[in-house]
Amino acid sequence: MSIDAPLPPPPSRDQFEQRATLLIDMLYGQRRDEVMRRLMRLIDAHRDDLAHLHGAGPAPLWSQADQWLIVYGDSLLEDQRPPLAVLDEFLQHRLGDVFSGVHVLPFFPWSSDDGFSVIHYREVNPTLGDWQDIRRLAGHRDLMVDLVLNHVSRESLWFADYLGGSLPGRDFFIEMDPDTELSDVVRPRSSPLLVPVSTRRGLRHLWATFSEDQIDLNFANPDVLLEFVGILLFYLEQGARIIRLDAIAYLWKHPGTSCIHLPETHAVVRLLRLIVDHLAPGTLIITETNVPHAENISYFGLERLSSTEETSRPDEAHLVYQFTLPPLLLHTLTSGEASTLARWLTSLPQLPPGCSYLNFTASHDGIGVRPLEGWLESHDIEALMALMQRFGGFVSMRSHADGSDSPYELNITWFDAMSGTRKGLDPWQVERFLLSQHLMLALKGIPAIYLHCLTATQNDHEGVEHSGHLRAINRKRWQNRELEELLDSRHTPTREVFRALTRRLSIRRREPCFHPDAGQRVVASPPELLIIERGPLSDGRRLLAIHNITDHRQPLPIAELTSPDWWDCVEDCIWQRQDSIGPYRTLWLVETSEP
Repeated sequence: MSIDAPLPPPPSRDQFEQRATLLIDMLYGQRRDEVMRRLMRLIDAHRDDLAHLHGAGPAPLWSQADQWLIVYGDSLLEDQRPPLAVLDEFLQHRLGDVFSGVHVLPFFPWSSDDGFSVIHYREVNPTLGDWQDIRRLAGHRDLMVDLVLNHVSRESLWFADYLGGSLPGRDFFIEMDPDTELSDVVRPRSSPLLVPVSTRRGLRHLWATFSEDQIDLNFANPDVLLEFVGILLFYLEQGARIIRLDAIAYLWKHPGTSCIHLPETHAVVRLLRLIVDHLAPGTLIITETNVPHAENISYFGLERLSSTEETSRPDEAHLVYQFTLPPLLLHTLTSGEASTLARWLTSLPQLPPGCSYLNFTASHDGIGVRPLEGWLESHDIEALMALMQRFGGFVSMRSHADGSDSPYELNITWFDAMSGTRKGLDPWQVERFLLSQHLMLALKGIPAIYLHCLTATQNDHEGVEHSGHLRAINRKRWQNRELEELLDSRHTPTREVFRALTRRLSIRRREPCFHPDAGQRVVASPPELLIIERGPLSDGRRLLAIHNITDHRQPLPIAELTSPDWWDCVEDCIWQRQDSIGPYRTLWLVETSEP
């Protein structure tokens, strides 16, 4: 399959029913026929509206022009204007076509966790705007929407139903005897797993993976699954093209197991993928699983390709986050050696068509530590944590069955994480920061940049103090006028970073070697350099991305640059040969006689 080839046609109704029945049978057994009837009624109720929105037929899922921005709906504030309208204007005025897509983090009414404790799934938080604002954003670029399906706010109507013993919420949650043996459950937090709740039926204990305000939903009840299928289809009708499955790894629970990555969880992902492939081909499913790499990529469904089950393609997520990249890149740039990062990149499996990575350095959450398992020694992880604390950051912990805690994530803005190296603070912060972004942009996959990387945002300690949450350090709300002044003022890190990054993104989106499906190879080099080859393409075009990850000039590997003509993509001219590369510099060189 060439990188520009269209995808196969979506499954027909008969194919859909056949495959969905197998999945529903696995999940609900004897209730299969009833659940399938209800599912098909739901599918048919949305079929015409979605056919109108997604009627163009099969097309390539992505190209090198795919670059996404991650942002909160209220990251930009201006007087009494709806923040979503302010965001859309900023994207149009300041960024044009630099970003093909935007991930607007949960914009629903919420009670905690900056949106991830959802009260109403089908409403827009009125402090942000309304569905017209969301549809306007979706009309200008691809829109990613969160499907927060593992848990719901205890202020939701479903939870009110549960407390009162009324349908439908009465059976939407997971009651558990507090004496149940749950020591094998994998936890991402240090809070209690079971939350005591007073109901009309007396005291009950409910499963709460993330916090006492985020009560886990019971997907063993098919009513919950069908409710979320309806919510998913509603989001597609509002213009969403990318659906992010938040915290999906913890979805299904079986006491006595780890309750993470269970077969039923994978079956739910497969069903949601099947639904969007059938009704809205071209919709992308991305799973959010902040876990070690081998567990993370299991959400492609690759392991079934070699099983006896009849399937010729991966059938779960189209994309997974490269959660190992941020902490490993952080280690690389603070230690001054790229050998571990190169080894990890070399280990990445060749992905089949229709699968790719979402590459990023920072997001609304912290920098995960768990993905470093198996790649860094404990002393290197400890050194990294200590350094981030020295640069003004924090370390969040998670609980184990024996009552002990271990690091879960680092809380710091990416810009301040680039303040120095293990040697201490230095004057290379901006250059080191930009190198980190340029390196990420060169990797195989689709890049996503958090707004606070684009604006070189510093640690928001005031936000942490005000909210009491460590993640607030990287969730600053900009006053739009303040940001505009910084962007228009000379000699500010915000202006320098914004201009440099948007320029590099504009170059990247035009270079065919950066197509998400183009090949990737790590070129052998000294540990002070990281050299990535992208391509070659069918016409022989290939690109070398050369990175000096140190604060000293480094010799260039002349053996890799023997071709007579290299085009410098950044300077847009024939490369003037040189024998070294400056501190924290990047070269994008294309082997061709023409640009």
